[in-house]
Amino acid sequence: MEKSVYVREMFASIAPRYDATNRLLTGGVDERWRKRAVRELAPPQGGRILDMCCGTGDLSFHLSRTDPTLHVVGADFCEPMLDGARKRSGKEAKGDVAFVTADVMALPFDDASFDGAIMGFSMRNVVDIVGTLREARRVLKPGTRFVNLDVSKAPNPLFKRAFDVYFYGLVPLIGGLVGGSKSAYRYLPNSLTNYPNADELARRFAQAGFTGVRYVRLGGGAIAAHVGTA
Repeated sequence: MEKSVYVREMFASIAPRYDATNRLLTGGVDERWRKRAVRELAPPQGGRILDMCCGTGDLSFHLSRTDPTLHVVGADFCEPMLDGARKRSGKEAKGDVAFVTADVMALPFDDASFDGAIMGFSMRNVVDIVGTLREARRVLKPGTRFVNLDVSKAPNPLFKRAFDVYFYGLVPLIGGLVGGSKSAYRYLPNSLTNYPNADELARRFAQAGFTGVRYVRLGGGAIAAHVGTA
């Protein structure tokens, strides 16, 4: 619970500059990763899709641009982040997109009520990864997919060393200057330290009951999109 409170307050502190800081830190390549995650989800036309830990709505808007017939629900427990999503919605939503306050550990939705779910760059911040995965599976209809996109540990030692210099060195520096919170942008890279690698996360997907689990490495292996079927 202490981590949950800290994460909520931390994201609230960086919400006003969150989008601009993300684009600067990744050079905009994070948008390509999100597009790939949406392709891996392969949402059915007219389906109801859940964006877990939606933040300011990046994945929600990618979904609506990809297929305006989708009914997208973005859920997050940080109100300032949701405020940012709602402000963007008028210009960026191309279909039915709604944002609700919700904790991904206890979603306020019925069993088997979604045709797909997705989560971007947030699994590192949850209190219980398997518990979150089980909750995602609970709200999914049988046979539909959950996709998790997040930072991972690159398998190539040389690339990992170079990425670590950037992630643990430059991200806190630039994020602190542009994002407005040095402590937040120190926490975000350090959240990777105890986060499972790609193979271990795949095993947790299976532990939560997902089948056909696989993952796609992106960004030289420093990013991974995991896919599981409910």
